[in-house]
Amino acid sequence: MRIGIGYDIHKLVHGRKLILGGVIIPFEKGLLGHSDADVLVHALCDALIGASGLGDIGQHFPDTDPAFKDIHSIKLLVKTCEIINRKGFKINNMDSTIFAQEPKIAPFKEAMKKNIAQAIKVEPARINIKATTTEGLGMIGEGEGIGAMCIVLISGNI
Repeated sequence: MRIGIGYDIHKLVHGRKLILGGVIIPFEKGLLGHSDADVLVHALCDALIGASGLGDIGQHFPDTDPAFKDIHSIKLLVKTCEIINRKGFKINNMDSTIFAQEPKIAPFKEAMKKNIAQAIKVEPARINIKATTTEGLGMIGEGEGIGAMCIVLISGNI
C-alpha cells in the first residue's frame, strides 16, 4: 500500500468556465490555467503520480506543452491512470477537499464523483469529495481562487 497527496490552486478570472471534477459549474468566473484548470482533478493526478513514486503532474503534463493547452483535465486523469497501471498499481480510494468561498459545491459533488470514478475505473463509493470555505481568509476567502487537496491509497507491485 502506498499513499499520495496532491494539492492545486488556481486564480478565478472572468471569461473562463468553472470546471471542478469534470463538471461545469455555473458561476461568473472560472479558473485560469493552461488546461481547463480543474484543481480537483489536478490534485488527484498529483496524488496518484506521487503515490506511485513517479514525480509530479508537471513532469508528465507540463504547462509548456501545447498538447495540453485547454485540455479537459479528466483526460489527464485517464492518462495518469494508464501511467500508474503500467507500473502495476491499483487505486483503492480517494478522499479530497475543495476550498472555495463560493460557489456552493454541494449540488455538484455527486456528478464529480461519477466523473472521477468513471475515469479511474473504480466504484463511486471509493471516491469522497468534501468542500469548505476559508471563512473569508486569504485569496480563497476573498474569492480570488479555488484550491483542492486530495489523498489516495494505491496498492500494487513495483
